[in-house]
Amino acid sequence: MDSTNISVASGAGLQVGSQGVMRNSTLICTPIMGESVDDMLVELVKAKQSGADLVEIRLDKLEVFQPREDLKTLIKGSPLPTLFTYRPTWEGGQYNGDEEMRRDALRLAMEYGADYIDVELQVAHEFIQSIAGKKPDKFKIIVSSHNYQNTPSTEDLGNLVAKIQATGADIVKFATSALDITDAARVFQITVHSQVPIIALVMSERGLISRILCAKFGGYLTFGTLESGFVSAPGQPTMDELLHLYNFRQIGPDTKVFGVIGKPVGHSKSPFLYNEAFKSLGFNGVYLHLLVDDIANFLQTYSSADFAGFSVTIPHKEAALACCDEVDPVAKSIGAVNCIIRRQSDGKLLGYNTDYIGAISAIEDGLRGSLNASSMGGSPLAGKLFIVIGAGGAGKALAYGAKEKGARVVIANRTYGRAKELADTIGGEALSLADLQDFHPEDGMILANTTSIGMHPKVDETPISKHALRFYSLVFDAVYTPRITRLLREAEESGATIVTGLEMFIGQAYDQFEKFTGLPAPKEQFRKIMASNS
Repeated sequence: MDSTNISVASGAGLQVGSQGVMRNSTLICTPIMGESVDDMLVELVKAKQSGADLVEIRLDKLEVFQPREDLKTLIKGSPLPTLFTYRPTWEGGQYNGDEEMRRDALRLAMEYGADYIDVELQVAHEFIQSIAGKKPDKFKIIVSSHNYQNTPSTEDLGNLVAKIQATGADIVKFATSALDITDAARVFQITVHSQVPIIALVMSERGLISRILCAKFGGYLTFGTLESGFVSAPGQPTMDELLHLYNFRQIGPDTKVFGVIGKPVGHSKSPFLYNEAFKSLGFNGVYLHLLVDDIANFLQTYSSADFAGFSVTIPHKEAALACCDEVDPVAKSIGAVNCIIRRQSDGKLLGYNTDYIGAISAIEDGLRGSLNASSMGGSPLAGKLFIVIGAGGAGKALAYGAKEKGARVVIANRTYGRAKELADTIGGEALSLADLQDFHPEDGMILANTTSIGMHPKVDETPISKHALRFYSLVFDAVYTPRITRLLREAEESGATIVTGLEMFIGQAYDQFEKFTGLPAPKEQFRKIMASNS
């Protein structure tokens, strides 16, 4: 499928909750996976406290299970509606005992007052026939199918849904695996057009968007775990992330989708920043982590106006430029785009570069602070020797910005050829990263690292030895996880002024926020949010 111009079915409910507007009727279900009934009872209370709507009790996780007494205890002890799942090994679960005993347990759960049970497609027809005429009024059967290999074509998914429906299911559920983030688009397509209640999710980090945007496209429920890492399927977010990071209850059919496109991308703090700001200004948008392998394919697939804007990070900034219909002259000069806006009037993609604004002004402020100079007059960068480590998108932006301010620019890169190419483009010099260690034409130089060296989890790495840092008056690091990298720590110990990547991040975010929303950026709030998330 080439593109996802999904228009949302009006069936996605709109309710008003105590937290203001509740824009969807998608339920949040917490998996309960304790190894004993006592552990599960504790988790059930926690699920209620965390804000879940219902719980999925995974019977196959219990080390010892006495169906008659344990089911009664669990149903009685649950402060929330219950969904019972007893997943066999052949469908990705842990139960590998007698099949008839497994089904008996599910029938008992129904008799004792469970609200839902989950039955695998393979045995659903037979199972549903076995309870004909015995089904309580409000009780619902979810028939599920799990694909741990891939996400089939839209046509195959449509056939799968029809097959599940034909068993007599009350609710259709399927989970597939994402090999690429565009796989989720086919699942959204199915969800939007479904005439029956549907749970359609895509597993793994590349499928995370399906677990959040199901609220926009009318999915019946999503899963939120009590703690990160304790998942019942790959890629599940926590309850806390769903409710407080992604503002899940406020996502609706008209919610605009934004996100940060990168690889890796999980470390990015952008979703914390934008979602918090959207919420405080009442802007109907959600901002996601988008783990993207091929940016052209991503932008072509999610081509509807609802996918309204993106931040672009490593390694896609240069490739992003070729994907845009129109590119801002500055971004064109830099040769990299870090912000893409989809123009609502005609769907065209507009490319910008806001990287250099944030970084250069933060470096100028740092220099002024160390010189006690005012911001009047020219740039404190004028005439300075400015060394940029890295020749990728951010390196190009910093080199361009420094050159514009009158600095003499030197590019240092692991591969000398790339450094030379960029240096020739902007009118500077080139070095290999190895030669940078002994590069000392003068004191008081400025150093800017634009590579991911030293980024979490490889926090012990640094692009330059501590010994060489004494020749620099100011050192900037674009990496902001951690906030103080090894490079910055050693630079400070060597007597240099340091400027963190957080300053660049916040500076470029002001500009992007305004482009995304058409509203002025809440600058004070941005600083507060980043302080509490760093």
